[in-house]
Amino acid sequence: MKKLITIFGLCLTLSFGAVAQEINEENPYELVEDVAMKAFDRIKANQQEIKQDPEVLRTIMEEELLPHIDYQFAAFMVLGKHFKSVPREKLSEYVQVFRQYLITTYAVAMGYYDNQTVTFEPEGSFDDKKSVTVRAVVEDPTRPEIKIAFKVRKDSKTNEWKAYDMVAEGISMLNSKRSEFESILRQDGIDAVIAIMKEKIEQPVELKEQDKDAA
Repeated sequence: MKKLITIFGLCLTLSFGAVAQEINEENPYELVEDVAMKAFDRIKANQQEIKQDPEVLRTIMEEELLPHIDYQFAAFMVLGKHFKSVPREKLSEYVQVFRQYLITTYAVAMGYYDNQTVTFEPEGSFDDKKSVTVRAVVEDPTRPEIKIAFKVRKDSKTNEWKAYDMVAEGISMLNSKRSEFESILRQDGIDAVIAIMKEKIEQPVELKEQDKDAA
């Protein structure tokens, strides 16, 4: 699970770490590809600062990644069938903690950053669609390529597109987290899930050398 989260976080971060005001959120394909082109620039430009204080990665993720993620929709999707059983007064807390949990997950994943690149498939039609899948390949000089697909949905009020899930090698991040939390929700309730996410959030971000022999 730890390795899976690292793959999801790294791939998604590389494709969504960009300057919000420069991104065209009315075209899902341009949204994903534009932020991908800017992702490495932001990380590379701050390498010295990041080495001195890895927590900078958390700040970068919050400022650059979260504006393009529909984290509330993703949070509710993770709850699945348990959504209706969660007390309404707890939903707001859960969503905010989930938001910070995503920031932390991607910041930790960026501790493994090592010159990966992303190549996207050609743009498809998205007229009259409420959601689309943007496919890409993550390429690393020392590893096999990873096929990924970004799930992007359109906000009916703003007409802006935001990502809500990523599928890496056929495995959905949302489905993975839903499976991880399902038994906890069933047995211990939403407070236990919130506690687990808070524990993760409180852990410091560390830079880590990639295991080049990992598959």
